[in-house]
Amino acid sequence: LGFEKMERGSLASKYFDRANPMERHITEMGELTEIGPGPMAAQIFGNAGKEHMKKYGTKPEQFGKIAWKNHKHSVNNPYSQFRDEYTLEQIMKSPQVVEGVLTKLQCCPTSDGSGAAILASEQFVRRHGLEKQAVEIVGMEMASDPASTFADKSLMKIAGYDMTALTSQRLFAKSGYKPQDVQVVELHDCFSANELVTYEALGLCGEGKAGEFIDRGDNTYGGKFVVNPSGGLISKGHPLGATGLAQCAELCWQLRGLAEKRQVNGAKLALQHNLGLGGAVVVALYRLGFPGAAKAKL
Repeated sequence: LGFEKMERGSLASKYFDRANPMERHITEMGELTEIGPGPMAAQIFGNAGKEHMKKYGTKPEQFGKIAWKNHKHSVNNPYSQFRDEYTLEQIMKSPQVVEGVLTKLQCCPTSDGSGAAILASEQFVRRHGLEKQAVEIVGMEMASDPASTFADKSLMKIAGYDMTALTSQRLFAKSGYKPQDVQVVELHDCFSANELVTYEALGLCGEGKAGEFIDRGDNTYGGKFVVNPSGGLISKGHPLGATGLAQCAELCWQLRGLAEKRQVNGAKLALQHNLGLGGAVVVALYRLGFPGAAKAKL
């Protein structure tokens, strides 16, 4: 069980009688670029996006297309905080949060919400006749910031690129699967910039190729993967303590064929990515535990 009831407005430091877990990240970022007046999390991820733009020629509109996609996906999610569809122009012209890279409609909102999952042994599932709905955790890996987060002087790495890449590589190596075997993904799109750099960190596309990946539509229905069919954190919402379980729930519905209008056809292998600055990341793979059993009905 995970839940959160959040204060209105952007996240801010609350406890000044203890160390800030993001203090070193903020200090390192300040040595590489100017720290502005905006929300700190938005600046960390926005600056990662700016570095990607400088390094690979990524365009602001490509970040905007991610938000356009996620808002469009959320229209079909009855559990989404927002279900409004926007044009790309509306997204790009919404108020600036981080100049040149993030607008308001490319940022996750503060949210109230909850999520839950039941963990059971194979023996329990068989004993209670639950094979039709059982989803197997194929593998799950967790990591915190490696030394390169601070040593390599990279804004993308400060935002968690390396810990995501290392965790993803371990997961696929141990499971025997490849990123290309996945059909549906729920990843931590706290900001559109983080979704873009995470495509590469997870191995969904090559390094520096995320812009082309987006322009081809390989992150939505009809492309190579469907990323954030729920609407993601940007539109579904981001109640911090519930986000990971909300991602898990969406992927379970997809694998069971219960996602209705947002169903990804042929979803057999699902990838989850959840991240927090300070830092930690979890990446998981799911599949049906008993694929021979008939899929559950609503």
